[in-house]
Amino acid sequence: MTMKSYNVRQTRAVALLGLVSLMLSACGAIPAGSSSGQSQRPQASAGLGSFNPTAAARQCYSDLGKANVRFSPLPNRQFSGGCSQIDSIKLLDVGADVTNLGPVKCELAGKFAAWTEYAVKRAARKYLGSDLKRIETMGSYSCRNIAGSGKLSQHAHANAIDVSAFVLTDGRRITVENNWKSGRQEMQFLAAIHDSACKRFGTVLSPNYNAAHRDHFHLDMSGNGYCR
Repeated sequence: MTMKSYNVRQTRAVALLGLVSLMLSACGAIPAGSSSGQSQRPQASAGLGSFNPTAAARQCYSDLGKANVRFSPLPNRQFSGGCSQIDSIKLLDVGADVTNLGPVKCELAGKFAAWTEYAVKRAARKYLGSDLKRIETMGSYSCRNIAGSGKLSQHAHANAIDVSAFVLTDGRRITVENNWKSGRQEMQFLAAIHDSACKRFGTVLSPNYNAAHRDHFHLDMSGNGYCR
């Protein structure tokens, strides 16, 4: 991404992307019934925020551009209760369709894009004999606590993504809930991408963690390689 194109984005972001962020934060919560084992917090109201990315975010924008990942930077926003969207982006293209994804912290988005390209796509071809078409998620940003605690979830900082299913170009749909322990090739595929995720993200939770994660992988950048 060139500095000239970035400046154009920055100018437009103040007028346009603030509104996009406002709408995304209002509806980007994980749908009812897909709570990731975490309790819902009331969605706090806030202003449009400011487009003032940190130096780390600017470097992340550059890295994503070099990797041909399409995205839109989002304004920084703080919410009551400690929830926030800092250095977040809206992913537009990671080489496969991704559903239900709201604001995502840029570092996490970069890891997710690389995981998609170098792990999920390759594993789909190797174990399932088909190309990846779509990744289905249960969302990213959601202002809520971890279930049973007073501690904010990483979702409350746009620093987590819950992945539930993978759709192939041949029409097959592989879900964490149905195929974690069912179907030899499907199990191999899910095990391979889970192992790869554990090498990329700070925390990875699967059905092996608890019943609340029976139907998805939780991926976030907190922790130091915690993998279940």
